[in-house]
Amino acid sequence: MDTEKPKITQAMINAYDEYTHLTLDRRAFMEKLTGLAGSGAAAAAIAPLLAANGAKAEIVSAGDNRLTAEDVTYPGANGTEMKGYLVRPKNASGPLGGVIVIHENRGLNAHIRDVARRMALEGFVALAPDFLSPEGGTPSDEDQARQMFSSLDMDATAANGEASRAYLAGLDGVNGKVGAVGFCWGGGMVNRMATASPELNAGVAYYGQQPPIAEVPAIRAPLMLHYAGLDERINAGIDAYRKALEENGKTFEIFVYEGVNHAFNNDTSAARYDKTAADLAWSRTVEFFKKNLA
Repeated sequence: MDTEKPKITQAMINAYDEYTHLTLDRRAFMEKLTGLAGSGAAAAAIAPLLAANGAKAEIVSAGDNRLTAEDVTYPGANGTEMKGYLVRPKNASGPLGGVIVIHENRGLNAHIRDVARRMALEGFVALAPDFLSPEGGTPSDEDQARQMFSSLDMDATAANGEASRAYLAGLDGVNGKVGAVGFCWGGGMVNRMATASPELNAGVAYYGQQPPIAEVPAIRAPLMLHYAGLDERINAGIDAYRKALEENGKTFEIFVYEGVNHAFNNDTSAARYDKTAADLAWSRTVEFFKKNLA
């Protein structure tokens, strides 16, 4: 007899979002989830479906023979050392645009490495920095990683983003143009980089925190902003951001994918991934980079 799949409600997804982005209190989250699910056993079955499953992270094999991939170390800002994952398509006919792939608040994990490989297969040189490098790098424990993000200095982190852009732009085989795409925390970092990196050529933020409105005038890069229709926490900042971008004459596009949740692009999260929205957002992202990084 088939085991019935646990029923996941929007309230459960909202509780998980609150835990992973605001409280970072797993015990309180499990208590709330138990109340929503009706029992501890049901909560234990549902929690992994809400979380990301690293075992499902590989869509493009790490050994894909169309790519060359390596772990790299390069100079960060103010004497720091950055680590990252660099992926190139083999047999490129000429210099390519570069794309920085910025992780969620779990750090540089297997899923983001996979996204970097996907981007390289689209015809770009992809660099996925580990923005926890100054703290010793991304740990294997995701709860520990999330705690580490809460202590990062965002101005210093944006400076490391600019250092990553400069490193990628200067590599052999890169045409000097660099864009950035980020997810969740990484989407917020793309918005921050757009205010702090005047030479950034394009930015794509997936459900990312908006930058301080006072810093919007400094943005030069064209932006593509993807939002999830059910993501009330992040979406609360859309109107003010849109207004500031319009008033300052910035080039931008905003897409809101109705009926989907924060992290809809993360295919390792069974409860939140939405293939239709993810595929559409990805196709728009790739075309945006092809237009701006050629």
